[in-house]
Amino acid sequence: MTARNELRLLPWSGPEGKPCYLSTDDPDGCMSRLADNIEAVQLGTAAELLERASEVLDDQDTDREDMQRLAKELTGALRDVLRVATSRGHLLAVSERQGE
Repeated sequence: MTARNELRLLPWSGPEGKPCYLSTDDPDGCMSRLADNIEAVQLGTAAELLERASEVLDDQDTDREDMQRLAKELTGALRDVLRVATSRGHLLAVSERQGE
């Protein structure tokens, strides 16, 4: 189990979009490392997409279909980044409580 039976929100969803959690004593275990790697990929993808979004929005010739595709991609990236932020914020709070 994680410290004080705390669960880690994983960077992917389960069936029907429900959140997935990890309970482990080993922050360097296989599933923890997998979650860390996926979070890193998600954050990198979001950074690249943000750069692309700036270019697309500056282009006066961007058509409606490209803008819709961009909006869908940005929505997915924002969802991923929000999940990472929620998970990491929760892990920080747990860590701070343990330090008391």
